Amino acid sequence: MRNEIKINNTIKPFNKVLEIEGDKSLSIRWALLASQAIGKSSAFNILKSEDVLSTLDVLRKLGVKIKLLRKKCEIKGVGINGFKYKKNIILNAGNSGTLSRLILGLLIHSKNKIKIIGDKSLSKRDFYRITDPLKKFGAKFQTNHGKLPIIIEGTKNPQPIKYNEKRGSAQCKSAVMLAAINTKGQTFIKARKSRDHTELLFKYLKLPIKVIKKQKFDLIKIKGKNKIRSFNYNIPSDISSSAFFIALTALSFGSKLKIKNVNINPSREGSIKIFRMMGIKVHFKNARNYKGERIADIYVKSTKLLKAIKCPTRLNSSSIDEFLVIFLVAAKAKGISYFKDLSELNQKESPRLIWGSKILRLMGVKNIVTKNSIKIYGNPNLKITKKIEIKNYLKDHRVFMTSVIAALSFGGKWIIHDKDSIKTSFPSFLEKINNLKKR
Repeated sequence: MRNEIKINNTIKPFNKVLEIEGDKSLSIRWALLASQAIGKSSAFNILKSEDVLSTLDVLRKLGVKIKLLRKKCEIKGVGINGFKYKKNIILNAGNSGTLSRLILGLLIHSKNKIKIIGDKSLSKRDFYRITDPLKKFGAKFQTNHGKLPIIIEGTKNPQPIKYNEKRGSAQCKSAVMLAAINTKGQTFIKARKSRDHTELLFKYLKLPIKVIKKQKFDLIKIKGKNKIRSFNYNIPSDISSSAFFIALTALSFGSKLKIKNVNINPSREGSIKIFRMMGIKVHFKNARNYKGERIADIYVKSTKLLKAIKCPTRLNSSSIDEFLVIFLVAAKAKGISYFKDLSELNQKESPRLIWGSKILRLMGVKNIVTKNSIKIYGNPNLKITKKIEIKNYLKDHRVFMTSVIAALSFGGKWIIHDKDSIKTSFPSFLEKINNLKKR
């Protein structure tokens, strides 16, 4: 069977209810922290994507016992610095930037050298942003010019550090946080605003953390810890995955959609705010707190007239994984939309800012792109009739999903290669699309 999908027709108006799989960021963080706990932890609605499965495989190689059942995952934790493994071990992170970067924070106490590898896409990404701060704890690294493969050699006595995280990267911040619990002192982090799932999990687990929120950054203090209690977690649905269906609903006139039990953490809610600024009718119902996270049902209605925006940069970090599909909405908006300070997009699975521009050009949408910005000239009457082929995009799942949404929203004859790319984050994406098509 060829690893591609063909789409030749736009989607018809729909009125549906969807449930999206568990949040990828929380699935991976739960597994990593559960491995450090004492006793058995369970997660329900864990995302069974390749990135999460890679996380479980890596933890098994480090001596952690794991049961992945149909409805839940069980992990028997080994305690902080309790990993047991063979010499010359190789850990394969696959496509997962979250796993490959965060696991390094848990390995700064490792007794023997450990090699981390990944797929072609992951091996192109920058790891100096992780190894530089972790060196301050006392760990040693051998890298391929700052890229994978990486060999880490831990230290017997990790020292607490002061770290200034300037990129707005939750992965960098979280790797340092996980390393900090291995020390005997207090680590200080000044971090540009980014996702705060790790902080919320630390607080829920009553780990010694203090967070002071400023307008543009957070001050985080973490003391070393010698024990984490086991914990159960019902993982909410992923807002990044939900954003693609919000956009599809907005672009499909006459459509309505309800997405149940979505994680609406304020540090992930930027795409919702941007959608609302562009005129999309999206709101929350049944909002509640769950172990520090905000969860709600999301209701969306299609929009006849979309508005161009000058996107506030303060929303960038909280919508970083959704910008490709946001660009599609801008393509149909009335006027010129402008997005800047987006260089971090090119540090993802593919150079996404470049790919966003390329997809729009293939669609016939005028845009001007620089190394960190894009200006999109919207067309409210946009319709595509030509053939478009999407390939050679480093199997970036977001590029694939964006292309599918574009094809269903604007028409044309699309051939989109590497459909298996969605297995890294959203294996049932096409199944959910088909559910919307059913009358």
